Amino acid sequence: MRFQALGDLMITLPYLQSLREQIPGLQIDLLTRTNVSEVPKNLKLFEKVYSISGRNGKVQFLFSMLLIPYLLYQRYDIVIDLQNHRISKIIRKLLLPKAWSEFDRSSLILAGERTRLTINSLLISNSSISTNIELKNNLDVESKLRLNGWRNDNALIILNPAGAFTSRHWPIENYISFAKLWLVRNPSSQFVMLGVNSLKQKASRIKDQLGNQFIDLIEHTSMIEAFVIVKKASLMISEDSGLMHMSWVQGKPTIALFGSSPSYWASPLGEWSKCFNSADLPCGDCLHQECKFGDVHCLTRYSPEMIVEEGEALLKSLAIK
Repeated sequence: MRFQALGDLMITLPYLQSLREQIPGLQIDLLTRTNVSEVPKNLKLFEKVYSISGRNGKVQFLFSMLLIPYLLYQRYDIVIDLQNHRISKIIRKLLLPKAWSEFDRSSLILAGERTRLTINSLLISNSSISTNIELKNNLDVESKLRLNGWRNDNALIILNPAGAFTSRHWPIENYISFAKLWLVRNPSSQFVMLGVNSLKQKASRIKDQLGNQFIDLIEHTSMIEAFVIVKKASLMISEDSGLMHMSWVQGKPTIALFGSSPSYWASPLGEWSKCFNSADLPCGDCLHQECKFGDVHCLTRYSPEMIVEEGEALLKSLAIK
């Protein structure tokens, strides 16, 4: 069970994939929220995906209770509660599983590590990160990319200025400068943005500067199409968001820019990821929506030049291995 935001759900995928790989014949079903269910419904990892509607707790509870008779009929041996709140506890108790485990909500350990520990506490596997996440059916995203200007021989770099608050934003001018510097050193590259309409203005500003080197797919993909396009990318430059988690869980080189986000909870994992965060500052990991200094200096200190160097170093290190 995982009911939270898209990024939180994405974090569970590589650990559940590892679990399934270690136990042949294991069936894993998922209970999640309807608005984040599209990706798991399209993955081989899950046999069945159940979803409940609503962000409101009362609505979620109602839909959960309506599902209980059907879930009871499945006679689950194990329930892994990766949410650990009132509703998930009720569901777990009603299902009367032979074994269960529960996510640690309050620890300062990274969310991915807490997910791993939750699964491994069942003592049926030694789950780790597996990025071998496969689709049930092939999905043609290349046609959509080409239709919007992608030239097949060009590497795709995803720019994702999608932090929820201004305290999590790397300046849009920095994304533009990064892209221009990257093109000087890596001319066979194109940049792409995915996501919701609230990012449209940022995408337009980048398009004005990069022209046909930029592919604007804002509001032009489904969630699962975005997941597959991320898989095709060579590199992701991203603020804290669900799309960033889509990247590292698939083993894609990922540079995360974290500002006020709690780096001790949500940083991407794996040798293919690098997280620039605020943890070294007295005001770091503040969780404030607005920077109290007015300049988001925890992020603006990371220059486009620095991110270009880090991106190239990351790709080089992975190529060597």
